[in-house]
Amino acid sequence: MSPRSRVAASSLVCGLLMSSLLVGCTAEGGGEPDPGPTPTTGETSAPAPVARLTFGVFGSEDEVAGYDDMVQQFNGVSDSAQVEVVSWPDHQQAAAALDRDEALPDVFLISRRDLAEFQKEGEVQPVDELLDARGVDFGDGYARDALRAFSLDNRLQCMPYGISPMVIYFNTELIDFARMRERGLQAPGSDEDVEPPRAWTFEQFTAAAEFATRPKRNTRGVSIEASLRGLAPFIVSGDGQIFNDDTDPTSLAFSEESTRAALETTLRLLRNAQVTLSPEQLARRSAVEWFERGKLGMVAGFRDLVPQFRQVQGLEFDVMPIPVIEGSGTIGDITGLCISSQSQHTPEAADFLAHAVSVDSVTRVARAGYLVPANVAVATSDDFLQPGRQPLNSRVFNTAVRDIYIPPLLADWDALEEAIAPMLVELFTADILPPELIDEITTEIDETSRTILAPETVTPSPTPSE
Repeated sequence: MSPRSRVAASSLVCGLLMSSLLVGCTAEGGGEPDPGPTPTTGETSAPAPVARLTFGVFGSEDEVAGYDDMVQQFNGVSDSAQVEVVSWPDHQQAAAALDRDEALPDVFLISRRDLAEFQKEGEVQPVDELLDARGVDFGDGYARDALRAFSLDNRLQCMPYGISPMVIYFNTELIDFARMRERGLQAPGSDEDVEPPRAWTFEQFTAAAEFATRPKRNTRGVSIEASLRGLAPFIVSGDGQIFNDDTDPTSLAFSEESTRAALETTLRLLRNAQVTLSPEQLARRSAVEWFERGKLGMVAGFRDLVPQFRQVQGLEFDVMPIPVIEGSGTIGDITGLCISSQSQHTPEAADFLAHAVSVDSVTRVARAGYLVPANVAVATSDDFLQPGRQPLNSRVFNTAVRDIYIPPLLADWDALEEAIAPMLVELFTADILPPELIDEITTEIDETSRTILAPETVTPSPTPSE
């Protein structure tokens, strides 16, 4: 898909300085006119050329409109640069376009999962010294995990921008914690609580899924994606391991005892055909679509679902963190703003980046509802929390940030997820799943992941002749 371009700059008007011509008077007694003194022309300097920058972003039309607004504000005050927004509908299309394009935007938004590839190809330049010279404070103003996520080789490669934890969205008409407590069911919080609860156990999560399952209304309690992204938050919450090493992994760690224990607990609920969506239902509609239709009690997701759910007439929803199995844990959708190493206008690009991560600029984007800002001041402001609007428990996004597991940087996440996908689906859909089958499948997952993460360590299978 070709990028949608928006030019937020007005044309620069150059003034032309004209010198006046002095005319001499005629001398006394007539004769030739006196030319008078020779006029002198003052030296004038030409205005400095204006740098033309591009800013690459991805997101929905409303989200991109927030970036446009921020860019227009910059263009209105900058004498040295004017910025044009180039956008794509989602991360996947942006990553594909940036991978194809020979000329990257001067400043561009990336997902943290793509950082390793950009850094390996030398396509980003570290921003720490550039921003420090422009007075950007990296101290308590940013989530520490967000800064760590974009640090590599002891340098801050890109500036953290968004850090959205995966949370549980729940339909408040299908799941009412007060009514659950009245019936003697396990539910988070208490009747004396002034604010909504911001934590719950896996047992309470299970009780909520069962409470939302109502055969007469054809509703189901919960649906979690059968994928690495879907299971990872529950593994982390169960004190399991995702990779065998969080710095330089050679395989996944699904066969580790702690990970298997977390999976056994999680799958007892997620495989329950009475409370989860069937493969046939998921083939007809996604879990998010069932949720929007009021037929699903809970679904996992990031902050970008909020504006989408707000537009569904009659949908009443709120959010809770990933339930606690052994401890608090989740994964995150983390984004950052990078400066291209190919940029011909690095100083101007750094000026714009400093503007883009300022409180005022991030606020303009956060108001659209999609972004969980890495900037703490904005994340704790009403511009992000938006009191009185769904979800009422928006503070969960901020508290869950502290529990985000930061995975190692991988060269190809998509290849890893594609390789292990059939085995993860089997964990969710096998007719029976005794412990020995879990052991077999998780071992196969780890062995398959090694072919992606460390292919040089994999012993080739012998040929028939051998």
